Amino acid sequence: MRGVFLDTLTMKLDELDISALQSTLDQWEFFETTTPEQTAQRIADADVVITNKVVLDRALIEKAPNLKLICVCATGTNNIDLDAAAARNIPVKNVTGYTGTSLAQHTLALILALATRWHQYHSDVGSGRWAESPVFCRLDYPVIELDGKVLGIIGYGDLGQKVARLGEALGMKVLIAESFTGEKRDGRSPLAEVIKQADVISLHCPLTEETDQLVNQQFLSAMKETAFLINTARGGLVDEAALIAALKNHEIGGAALDVVSVEPPPADHPLLANDTPNLIITPHNAWISRESRQRLLDGVTQNIVAWQTDT
Repeated sequence: MRGVFLDTLTMKLDELDISALQSTLDQWEFFETTTPEQTAQRIADADVVITNKVVLDRALIEKAPNLKLICVCATGTNNIDLDAAAARNIPVKNVTGYTGTSLAQHTLALILALATRWHQYHSDVGSGRWAESPVFCRLDYPVIELDGKVLGIIGYGDLGQKVARLGEALGMKVLIAESFTGEKRDGRSPLAEVIKQADVISLHCPLTEETDQLVNQQFLSAMKETAFLINTARGGLVDEAALIAALKNHEIGGAALDVVSVEPPPADHPLLANDTPNLIITPHNAWISRESRQRLLDGVTQNIVAWQTDT
């Protein structure tokens, strides 16, 4: 049997142990990237296809006669035409739960950066501003203590729970927003109350019809003027124009994003203009620890082995 991995550049396989994956099939082909024009030819004779972000639409699935299993090297399956796969009885397997520790750690790093402004102080040291100081330190950017502050969590799955525990370790009070399903649970607070009371709001919910552009002008206006917004979930959760306006008008204290609506963003994306105050952006790398990537690859391998066992 032949397997194809269409976009290994998203995984940096030279840092990982791929022996278990390689042993699952007789033959593997690994491609760092695959363009839409290359996809059909590369999957034409494949029995198993692994993709992270390469799209497999109905036309491509129908033109791959040997295709028996699609493995998504990620959690989201929106790049696969699930109906087309189901019509041919082709299972589509994703991997969940691999990013938790890495993403929670990154979320905490973003919160701490906004609270301490260490990145700006570090930049000033490199540019010589500390050496120019008339006193022993610099106090150019405001620093806050997180102890006693309120951390609002929107989306309380594995990731939200890990971030909540990290916040509690810093002495923060955690408020958990009620589920968007409308189910009432003990220990949850209405979303409006979380927005109003939180000093830090961290997003960990999926992108759905209910959460699309959840953070809009109304949401931002309801936040404290000193509050921070953290998004390590999905870029579509945030109305980016509204966020830029809120930051420029000092309606909120700051924002840190690991995701944006289009990835990679075009060079002229408004969020990259460097004229928005107290905004931190990292390039969707909250998940990329070596350990996290190995868990993801192992999850793909386990999905292939489970499929082989069932067939």
